[in-house]
Amino acid sequence: MTTENDRPGPPALSPTIVVLTLARQVENELSAALAPLDLTVSRLGLLGHIAGVPGASFSDLARMSGITVQTVHSTVKALVKAGLVHDHTARAGSASAIELTPEGARLLQEAQRAVAEVDERMFGPDADPVLQRVGGAIRAAFEGVFPS
Repeated sequence: MTTENDRPGPPALSPTIVVLTLARQVENELSAALAPLDLTVSRLGLLGHIAGVPGASFSDLARMSGITVQTVHSTVKALVKAGLVHDHTARAGSASAIELTPEGARLLQEAQRAVAEVDERMFGPDADPVLQRVGGAIRAAFEGVFPS
């Protein structure tokens, strides 16, 4: 699209580009909020899946997290070393029995508070009005799907 003076005009609104741009902003905010907890967004996701789906296999955790089974294995090892999870898996190929330790549960609660702060900052009443509408639309789209 060009304007009368042959300069490019604004691009057509693309939901894909808007969502990607917003996702990067949210991930940067969340990464910064989790850094003092020595957590990454992906580790937070894995801790949440371990807490929320008891007895999930490594394959299940990989599918839910969007990562490879090998990455889940190495991340779980790191979480065990950090004292955040117990891996009661007897041997490779057997059903997994991964659970949060009390320290892992405590850290997950702290991380959930950090997520709530990012939600408030990005989409709350003091946020940009457009982002407030985006947050409201997301909440409305998923109303009744997830517990509050």
